Amino acid sequence: FLETTAYFCMKPKTGEKEVSPHSFFSIWHEFSSDFKDFWKKENKLILQERVKEAEEVCRQKKGKSLYNIRPKHDSGIVSKNCSNT
Repeated sequence: FLETTAYFCMKPKTGEKEVSPHSFFSIWHEFSSDFKDFWKKENKLILQERVKEAEEVCRQKKGKSLYNIRPKHDSGIVSKNCSNT
């Protein structure tokens, strides 16, 4: 615990000899809560951007047809039978 507090440069409060676990973890809890909130917001923004990009790609692909539709020509058994009658 003392090595961890030294790593994070925690200093004891005035009038105390060592950093108490309560003071360290109260600060750590605030930090982790804030980090979690920012993480969720950032992930939500990234997801919204990806959805917009995917919708744009979809719109572009719908604009370009991947295949051509040709008009149907009368050149089958049914058309031959209909013209002979």
